[in-house]
Amino acid sequence: MSWIYRRVVRPCLFLQAAETAHNRTLTALGRLSHSRLACGALHSVLGAPALPVELFGLKFPNPVGLAAGMDKEAAAVPAWAALGFGFSELGGVTWHPQPGNPPPRVFRIVSENAIVNRMGFNNSGAEALAARLAGWKKSGRWPAHPVGINLGKSKLTPLTDAAGDYAASFRVLRDLADFFVVNVSSPNTPNLRALQDRAALDEILAALQSLNPGRKPILVKVAPDLSFDALDEILELAGPRNLAGLVATNTTIDRPASSAPPVQRIHAEAGGLSGAPLRTRSTEIIRHLHRQTRGRLPIIGVGGIFTAADAWEKITAGASLVQVYTGLIYQGPSLAKNIVAGLTDRLRATGGPSWSQVVGSA
Repeated sequence: MSWIYRRVVRPCLFLQAAETAHNRTLTALGRLSHSRLACGALHSVLGAPALPVELFGLKFPNPVGLAAGMDKEAAAVPAWAALGFGFSELGGVTWHPQPGNPPPRVFRIVSENAIVNRMGFNNSGAEALAARLAGWKKSGRWPAHPVGINLGKSKLTPLTDAAGDYAASFRVLRDLADFFVVNVSSPNTPNLRALQDRAALDEILAALQSLNPGRKPILVKVAPDLSFDALDEILELAGPRNLAGLVATNTTIDRPASSAPPVQRIHAEAGGLSGAPLRTRSTEIIRHLHRQTRGRLPIIGVGGIFTAADAWEKITAGASLVQVYTGLIYQGPSLAKNIVAGLTDRLRATGGPSWSQVVGSA
């Protein structure tokens, strides 16, 4: 299946503009999601083997999840479980509907297995997402894996009012998902990353936890461009604000050196870089966070995961779960299945230790 995708399907998709291909794929998956028969067929071919993990009080069928940004509007919620994912993170969603940045805003760097995007939290708003999620639940098509929601700040909301903006989204969505991720690290909303400052982030987390009597797990997604000292300041909020964990990392504004003019042209585009070039830095961040917390604060690792070896690197560095986005675009729909199968083989090869023993073992 992977070979067919890379040799036949992907070349056809890559003839289209990146955002056009993405939207058409989501539309097709959305249609399939309404059919129990179609999802069953997908799962029979692409479903991942069981590799259960318990975290945040939730049960994950396997540790490989879908990263935020792929399904911003919850268009294909049942499909992600059918494609073998152990969890999915929807969004990012903002309180106010917004179109995002003007296109073109997604660019492939095929030679580097990378993408640059500056989408800018394009979405229909938190209330529209809530209605769509409620519809999936009512239809009986809700997936049998944890579903998270990535919360962003509306572009029109001043930084000084950011806490209220995040809180408004959380209020209407808190009963419709299993966990939430506070996104203060996207490079595509002006000045958003300033909210990673300890005082600003503390205000946001305080506002969310005041609306969280059921103690839904709340995580923070951090940028790969932060210094270790800045990351340590975020860690200081983990206890006081009951953080369930961290997602490491978002896309990067850094660019690797390249002498190829086509690559240089895309590198010059504004936006966040994801994919293979991000792999090493995101793993460094995971390793640092794991060491600083002595493994007591769970980490979801994301950034440059294309194979089971990539996932294993992040898990042994300290990630309890991993997520994919760009890898799915380049490797195709069998990615989750292949990664989980590879992780299972590696666990067996190391003598079958418990999952918690493997996390951070490097």
